This record gives sequence, structure tokens and C-alpha cells, in this order.
Amino acid sequence: MGFGTMEDKSNNDEEVKQDLERAASIRSRILEEHQEVPYAEEPHSHILTSLESIARTNLLKNFRKKPPPKTRTLFVSNVNPPVDEVIILQKHPDNKIVSSKYTIWNFIPKNLFEQFRRIANFYFLCIGIVQLFLDDTPVSPATSILPLIFVVSVTAVKQGYEDYLRHKADNDVNSRPAFVVRGGKLLEVRSQDITVGDIVYVVNNEGFPCDLIMLSSSDEDGQCYVTTANLDGETNLKIHCCVPDTKHMQGIESLATLQASIECEEPTVDLYRFIGRQNIYHVHPGENATFKQRSLGPEHLLLRGARLKNTDFIYGCAVYTGQQTKMALNSKFTSAKFSTVEKSMNTFLIVFLVILAIETTFLTTIKNLYERAEMWHWYFPPSKNINFRNVLQDLLSFLVLLNYVIPISLYVTLEMQKFFGSMFFAWDPEMYDVTTDIPAKVNTSDLNEELGQVEYLFTDKTGTLTENDMVFRQCSINGDKYEEVNAMLCQRVSSGKEAQPVTVAQYTREMISFIEVLVLCHTIHVHKDARAGANSEPEYQASSPDEKALADACKRLGITYLGDKGDSRQIQIKDRIINYEILQILEFDTKRKCMSVILRNKQGDIQLLCKGADSHVLAHVVSGEKEKTLQHVSEFALVGLRTLVLASKTISESQYGEYEKLLQEARTALENREDKVADVFGVIETDMHVLGATAVEDRLQDGVQDTIESLRTAGIKVNG
Repeated sequence: MGFGTMEDKSNNDEEVKQDLERAASIRSRILEEHQEVPYAEEPHSHILTSLESIARTNLLKNFRKKPPPKTRTLFVSNVNPPVDEVIILQKHPDNKIVSSKYTIWNFIPKNLFEQFRRIANFYFLCIGIVQLFLDDTPVSPATSILPLIFVVSVTAVKQGYEDYLRHKADNDVNSRPAFVVRGGKLLEVRSQDITVGDIVYVVNNEGFPCDLIMLSSSDEDGQCYVTTANLDGETNLKIHCCVPDTKHMQGIESLATLQASIECEEPTVDLYRFIGRQNIYHVHPGENATFKQRSLGPEHLLLRGARLKNTDFIYGCAVYTGQQTKMALNSKFTSAKFSTVEKSMNTFLIVFLVILAIETTFLTTIKNLYERAEMWHWYFPPSKNINFRNVLQDLLSFLVLLNYVIPISLYVTLEMQKFFGSMFFAWDPEMYDVTTDIPAKVNTSDLNEELGQVEYLFTDKTGTLTENDMVFRQCSINGDKYEEVNAMLCQRVSSGKEAQPVTVAQYTREMISFIEVLVLCHTIHVHKDARAGANSEPEYQASSPDEKALADACKRLGITYLGDKGDSRQIQIKDRIINYEILQILEFDTKRKCMSVILRNKQGDIQLLCKGADSHVLAHVVSGEKEKTLQHVSEFALVGLRTLVLASKTISESQYGEYEKLLQEARTALENREDKVADVFGVIETDMHVLGATAVEDRLQDGVQDTIESLRTAGIKVNG
């Protein structure tokens, strides 16, 4: 389709066309006003030529000043789709990763530049140069130049060795085997040889060699599980999926017939943001090719650095490779780093330089005053005249004589200590990981002492301080509080009265509506072990531990989520299975802090089910026990429970038709998609009826309280 390139080109062509039409209009008017002028004289031909020249110059100017494209277009498997328009493909880097700082060609100049950025090194370089040009230097130039050469050489060897290790690690990563589909065959290539557009094959427990758009997987529903611990530290599994049109292409033969293109934004550093669309073409004999356009989001993107889990295999199309992957963009190039100790030393050096300047100025002044005031004995060398050259030479001589105020040996000691100190990290048995057989690794020895100078510690709560294993505890339904006791809901009553359990058969309409939201409004995937049999209990896998805790609670309370089959979502109440048709899923985002689903029940009614933060949901409800629900949410939060508010509303067929059109337009937009989708979500999630709220517990890990107290005792400020 060539979205960015073809649109810019068409705009340029339109501007040129308008300029030429304007020139033709002026030409016609000139000819009408000057019909008596013979053609041979052409009094206005230079005007017409200039106008046409301006139009062509405008076209060239547009191409020259054309900004870099904001989007990229690529062909799946690098096969041109059956379209008539010409698509100019962009050049993309290979999949080679570079984390090193130097090359064999730039090591000496770049390393010398970085070393002489240090005040001490630059100072001794200046002293050495001064000694070489002084006529009567008080000390040999070698006393300054040789120590400087030694310090610079030791530092260069240390940094060169560390960069050699980075080169070695890069070569290991770039030479890893990867599998791509080319020419209808599965080929093994080096990771660095993957190009944009290649279909890449990844198996279970393997990492993704580049950023991929998922095409299909071993799962019939086109889903896979991914862990992103190397990217964001999150250990829970995340669910990714492909578009419905390609999920059945689970083999090389079917993928060889795929004709598709992908339009997406240029790579950005945001790991959780991706905007694109996929065009799937269908060719019918004797007819023009047709295509379906599907929106692509973060759930379709598999990032380099993530790892495939609980899925036999996936096929994906490479969209970002090498240094353009999101992982590489977030990995800053290695630059010269200065520790706090070195920065403080630089401050002291400046103080010493000021003292040195005062001393040399004072001594130079005293010397010249003495020479003028005292009788000059015959056995002294002849007295020099006081002029600028002689005063400057005296000043520099004193500077050379007193330059040892700044000890160059200090830097030699520091460099050696850093180099050998970094080895102790790898030798330390307490920092050795037995499970992976990997010792501690030091990427740069310039910051060893920083480990003991931590002042602030920032941490989140979920999964870091807590177990990230949530358990459903209480809820509020239609203004009444309930808690789970022995896998049954019990209404909380005033003290002195025994709580009465409520069975499934006794559920009111409000309670059923409340639990329906819990079992239907989520992104949970049901994993069933084929060896366990068809009657085995479903195992829930979710990217959010809250959703899994709520689904498990519903299963204990008698309403079980069975999974999705195509566009249908199934739940079981006792022995009865109920199907709901999924129409739309309004994904969770951090701005509105909620998610919703639009589905059709067995009666044919269309319902919106919503759950999220009380600040958003309660602001958009118009009916229900809003005040009591808010009060219960506050009470849950006071005892440290995590809360969610549930709401719903009924949608008419005409309303849904409008919503569907707005969602399609917003989700397939390449510019400002997030804002457009958020605006549509805001239109849909209004005028709702509040059903209640949930409260789940996420317990702190063992030893968290003692650890925080120890950190504060050590003077570290902890912020969560």
C-alpha cells in the first residue's frame, strides 16, 4: 500500500499540478490581453518559462526537503502483493547487534579523546608540552610525560580489554542460529542475516531474534505466551496473538501462499506502544485482487529480548531488526562514565589548580621584585630584563617546578584498583548463580565504587515487594458486602450475627450480573493439558494476576469460564453451558485504567461489561448504588486490598453499528491512533450502571518489612 511514501508523493504531484495549472491560467490571460503581439516577438515567453520553472523547482524542493517518513511499509516474506500502485520500499539495517564502543580503526583517537577529557590527564599533557618548549626547564620533561604515558596506556589497555569482551558477546549473539522461511523452505541462518520482511520460526523456550509481528502459532486460536523478564523485569506470562486471517497458517506450505503487507510506525523506545496495520490480499481468478485491513497493536508485536513460553512454535514477520529493535533503542551506547569519586576528585583538582596558579603568580612576582631591588652580584648570571616574554617564562618555570601538587600516581592507583576490583565480582561465590551456571559479570569497571553509594531506592509494589499471587477476599454487590468463606459467598452482617452463605441457586439477578462481568470481561486464556482428559479442570493463564484471581474465585463460587471458541466465549453454571458472542474488546490502558467487552447474550441483547479503577468507572455511571460502592471501595483500600469497580449497560443495534464503525476507523489509523481510540472508548463507556466492586489481597513477601527497616537504618531512602 505504501502509506507514507505514496501519500507524500501524491501530495507533491498535486502541488506541481496546481502550479502548472496556475501557470497555464496566467498564460491564457496574457494571450487574451495581448492578442495583437506577433508570436515571433514572444514578449512574455520569459514569464511563462519562469512560471513553469518555478513549478518544477517546487517539486525538486519538496523532494529535497522531504522529512524522513513516519511510517514504514514492508512485504511479508518480501513478496510483492498483487497491487497496481508502485511502492518504494525503504532500506533497513540488518539484524546485527552492536554494543561495543570502539572499533580497530577509531580506538586510539576516540580513547585518547575520552581520556584527555579528564582534568588531570589534560593538565599533565599541558605541563609536558610546556617543558618541551621551555629554554631552561627546572626538571626533565620525562618526569611528566613518562608517568602520563603510563597512566594513559594502562587505562587504554583496560578499556580495550573490556570492549573486546563486548565484541565477543556481540559475535556470539549475532552468530546464533535462527530459522526463516524463504522460497517455501525453512532455512537455518545466522541471526544477523535476518532481514525486514522475513518470516521467522521460533520454538518454545527460545528468544525472539528481532521484533516480530506474529502470523500464527501452534495454538488454534492464534495465541502464544511470552515472558519479558529481560525487558521490564515482569515474570508473569503475557498473552500475544495474531490477526484472525493468518492464525490457520501453521505450516510452511500455507505461509508460502500468504500475500500481505504491513504498514507501521518507525521504531520507538516505548516497549508498550506499537501502531500498525496489516493488509491481507486475496486473488480470485479473473477478478481484481481484494484485501482485508486489520489493525495491529502491542499485543501482536513480539519483542527481541522476550522469550516464548508454553507454546510449541510461532511464525512471525520481522518488522524491526538490529539497532532498530526496541531493545536496542533502550540500550544506550556505552559512553565514558565517571563515578562520584572521580567527579569529586575533579572538583579537588580544580581547587589545587587555583592554589597552584596563586603560588606561581606569587613566586613570579617576588622573583622579579627581588631582582629589581637587590644588588646583583657579579657571580650570578646576568639579570634579565622585565618584559612579557621573561615574566611568562618565569611563570611557566615555577608551574613546572610545582606541578607535583597534583599527584599523577593517584590516578595510576585508581585505575589498577578498578581493574582488579572488577575481577572480585566474578570470583565471589555468593554472586554465582548455580541454576544457570553464570557468575557475576562486570560490563565496565569505571563504576565499581558506586555500588556502595546508593542514596535512593525506588521500587513498585506488585511483584517486587509482594508475592504477585493474588487471592479474592471480599466484594460489594448492589450496595451489600460479601466475603468468600469455604468457597461460598457470605453476606457480611453486623457483629453478633452469623454470616449466611449464599449458594449458586440463591444468587439474585444482581449477583449473577456481577459475576458475569468477572467471568466474561478479561483477556484470560484457558490452558488444557491434552494428557489430562477432556473433563480436567481448566487452568487459567493471564497477563494480569488480578484477572486470574477473580476467574479462580468465580470457578470456586460455581460459575466457570471454559474458554473461547472462535468468536464465542463459554461459561458454565452448574451443568449448563452458556455461549456469548464476543463483538468487541476495549483493551485496558493506563490512562483510563479499565477494560470493557461488548458481547451478545443468548437472548440477542448487546451488553457492555466494564471493570476498572473506581476513579474512572464511577465517574461514568448514572445508576446503581454508587455512593455505597464508593464507601466499600474506601474500606477495602484501608485494609490493603486491591479494588476494581464493575459496571454494565445495554446497547441497541443501531448504537453498536455506530460504535463498530468508529472503532474500525480509529483502530486502522496510523496517525494519532491512541488518541482516536481513546476518544471512541470514552464515547462507548458512558451512562453505565454500577454493579459493585471486588477486593483481592496481594501479600507481602517474607522479610520485606525487615529489609526496608535495614535499608533505612543504612541511610537509604526508600520510595515505593
